[in-house]
Amino acid sequence: MGAASPSGAALAGWTVAAVLLQVAGLSLFLYGFFPVKPTLPGFSGAESYRAPSCAPVGGREEPALPPDQLRSLYRELSEVPRVYDRLVLMVIDGLPAEFVLGRAGKPPSKEMMEAMPYTQSLLAGCRAVGYHAKAAPPTVTMPRLKSMVSGAIGGFLDVALNFNTQAFLDDNLLDQLHSIGYKLVMLGDETWMKLFPTLFYRQDGVSSFYVKDTVEVDFNVSRHLDSELAAKDWDALVLHYLGLDHVGHIGGRRSVLMTPKLKEMDDVIRRVHAAVTSLHDNSDRTLLVVVSDHGMTEIGNHGGSSYEETDSLALFIGHSVENSYCSPYDQKETLQVDLTPTLALLFGIPIPKNNIGVLLPELFNSLSDEQKLRTLELNSWQILRLLQKQKPAFCSENCVNLKDDFRVDMLPESIEEKLCHLLSNAFASHRSSLLQQDSDFRSVEASGHSRTALNAYSDFLRYASEWLSHRATDKPLYVLVSAISLMIISCFSLAGIIFCVFERKSQSQVERNSECDLDKHWHLDEVFILMGIFLYVASLGSSSFVEEEQYIWHFLTSTLYLIFLIKTVQSMLKESNSTLVHRAEAEILSRNNSSYLTSYKLTTGQVVGSKLYAILIVLVAGRILRAWHQGGINWVHFPDISKILTQCDSSVVKSLQIISVLAVVVLYAVSLNLWGTRRMLVIGLWLSHLSCGLLVMLHIWKSQVNTSVLMNHSTTSIAQIFYVIASISITCTVLLSPWIFPIHSREAEPTSSSGFNPQKAIHLHGMNHSVFLTGITYTMFWCLLQLLLQQPINAIPVLLILLQLISSVIHFSLNKSLHRQWVQVVAMQFLGMTGHFGLGNTNSLASIDVAGAFIGISSYSTVLSGILMFIITYGSPLLLYLGMVVYMSAKDSDDIRTPWQLKWSSILGKMIALPCLLPLLINSIALTSYTIVLLLMRNHLFVWSVFSPKYLYVCAATVCTYAGVSIIATTAAYTCAVFSFRTRKYRSM
Repeated sequence: MGAASPSGAALAGWTVAAVLLQVAGLSLFLYGFFPVKPTLPGFSGAESYRAPSCAPVGGREEPALPPDQLRSLYRELSEVPRVYDRLVLMVIDGLPAEFVLGRAGKPPSKEMMEAMPYTQSLLAGCRAVGYHAKAAPPTVTMPRLKSMVSGAIGGFLDVALNFNTQAFLDDNLLDQLHSIGYKLVMLGDETWMKLFPTLFYRQDGVSSFYVKDTVEVDFNVSRHLDSELAAKDWDALVLHYLGLDHVGHIGGRRSVLMTPKLKEMDDVIRRVHAAVTSLHDNSDRTLLVVVSDHGMTEIGNHGGSSYEETDSLALFIGHSVENSYCSPYDQKETLQVDLTPTLALLFGIPIPKNNIGVLLPELFNSLSDEQKLRTLELNSWQILRLLQKQKPAFCSENCVNLKDDFRVDMLPESIEEKLCHLLSNAFASHRSSLLQQDSDFRSVEASGHSRTALNAYSDFLRYASEWLSHRATDKPLYVLVSAISLMIISCFSLAGIIFCVFERKSQSQVERNSECDLDKHWHLDEVFILMGIFLYVASLGSSSFVEEEQYIWHFLTSTLYLIFLIKTVQSMLKESNSTLVHRAEAEILSRNNSSYLTSYKLTTGQVVGSKLYAILIVLVAGRILRAWHQGGINWVHFPDISKILTQCDSSVVKSLQIISVLAVVVLYAVSLNLWGTRRMLVIGLWLSHLSCGLLVMLHIWKSQVNTSVLMNHSTTSIAQIFYVIASISITCTVLLSPWIFPIHSREAEPTSSSGFNPQKAIHLHGMNHSVFLTGITYTMFWCLLQLLLQQPINAIPVLLILLQLISSVIHFSLNKSLHRQWVQVVAMQFLGMTGHFGLGNTNSLASIDVAGAFIGISSYSTVLSGILMFIITYGSPLLLYLGMVVYMSAKDSDDIRTPWQLKWSSILGKMIALPCLLPLLINSIALTSYTIVLLLMRNHLFVWSVFSPKYLYVCAATVCTYAGVSIIATTAAYTCAVFSFRTRKYRSM
């Protein structure tokens, strides 16, 4: 029977093949699903000032004219005078518009108004106009800068490219300004230098990702300000201030550093405005534009699509916006991409080809009605060319007939029909207005025709812009279906492999005649797990459940452990009438538990109490975790423990951090003391762990809570020393622990049923101790790492997750016959996902903790900060995978009883089969199911704001699963290999 089953090597090979198949399917789906916005090649030129024809849309060669002649040509063709000569573009990274303009028609809070008195005076004096400029998700810097200068909305995966910016090759404002001879100067975020590596006449960049820096990053910009404002050799000055965004990442919107930073930015606006208005030469007119790339959530993060994250600022200060009357705090809303056509027409350059923005008429008050209509006509022509790229059959000549003005002969209610109606109406109104302007009759009626034409153009532009913003190239459906097919095959392959493992285990149980293990009935916990997985898969189809996924995991985990509690109590009641059962159980524990628990001689009462207390600890800790961070996205404003502690004195949070560190250090010391041994490696590990704990406490003491300032060299050095000590300790443990434990045990006794030589069983005792030492070292050093990197408010949740892990391992080791092994493994994975949300993570990109990704890094590194960001985000699932190594050392090994089972390949297979395969299968089910959901929801309203960010998390969770399973398999394989070598050498003696 055993020979008929696949070998361990064959199962391992099939597992690797299934994983590779899954990776191939995932890669193909990512390529096929996420959109690539259709773009027109080349750069806009003189053809932008002519009406588009029905000929195919194509690119053009770069103009051969020199800049001065090109500028004159554009001025002549546009028929609109240039409104401004110089531009100062000031980007305040992460500034929410409501800090300056208020919200819902109400002015900002008193604190915010007092923080920016000069800016508020400009608004109140009608010398500036401000807009709530909605930014498109993902709300991270690089794609938002691209949108502001090109008017195009990039693909969703630009969020990944945000950390590895490449040169921007599409048509944009800066290239257009450069083509007419403008000299550009840039100070601030080096992202501009990466996007436009050859454009700037002068530049001085600073890193945008080292978020611990809130002082130097802005000082390095402002130190050049006076000299640049006094200089006459530039035409466009870009200032990008990062400090406010960094303040948000560190302490949130309500950080005590926020008000001083706003005052600093207000002073910069005052200095710039004073400098540009002091120029008496009227021919040198300067426009100051203050914008933000995105907003921020209450805790200071961004990346998602909430109002707080997309509420960016667009503030214009110049002569064309000055007015005698204004309402500065009216909720004026626009899109961030509207900045592009507005600036292009204000400075007399063609609108970039791929722009979907609509110009802001309020910026053109200095122009006549005829000139305003001309700007809208140019904007419409540019949008029309882009529409022809999307809809080749769509053409203005099919919509407008010179005789009857209207001609709609397309399908009713089609997009083409609606666009034709709006475009025809705009062109007809424009012609009517021009006729009135040409006549001698210039009255209120003529002005009314102009307003009608303006409104008609606005209607067409807004509708076309909205439609274009949701358009993307559609990849062939067969590509997506093929990708999903590969994932489904991989998922079923993993299920088949697990079925083979169960078959092999069943055969082993038949040979041993184990009545307990031969129980074929389905138990309540097993049924609940299967139903829970089905419930989770079903919830993925609901946007609300995706946004609040933490409720699913809290319910599944707490209910499963409640079932464990009921089963434990029932088992205790059944055994209470038979002292014989207790004695047999104690004997089994003493003989078979070659784990850390056997070092303590537990009495029957202690065993019973430990079973019960372990479950209660998991349930109580889970309830505290549930209350620590309230809600995911929609209910984040509800009160919870973390918000209460945030409002407390910083010393309270520091105290909780130190308590958590001390608890982890003590738990590790107790775990090492279980052997009662003083081996040099164990003593060295205890000292190194203690040193790391002291370093973490020193880092906590030197760091300020909610008032973090520039990360100094001392705290960076402390973190770096921690990384070195922890890395050396873990490496030494993995490499040396299989060599220090004996390969034989005097306590090993033969059983009458098996009759095999005791020396044949000498492997498991030392090997399990070695695996336990490695696993507990993994776990405890990982917890210290999390306490170093996580937000201070998450110290107690990290400790609670560790307690849940330890309690689960104790419970499963004391109740080996109460729960099947696959139930135990799944339960631990449930704990990992519950802890993931218990640390404040959500399915929004805004919940990613960027600040912690730079602890211990003296200069920005994409790779290092990316790894730390991943470690912070998936700290809980990875902790449970590392804890699985501890679990392997405590699991039941009583089924290894026959000589053929003593092959090391067999032992390795029994150790890692389910701990590796079950996480892979569950992840495969989640990945495949959600991929299908995403395909079905590809036209859903929330596909890019809810479902797509979740898919990025699912992909990251897949990487996390692969990493965790690799650690489990590698640790067990190396340990078995060493013990196999030592055993062969021992027997040859």
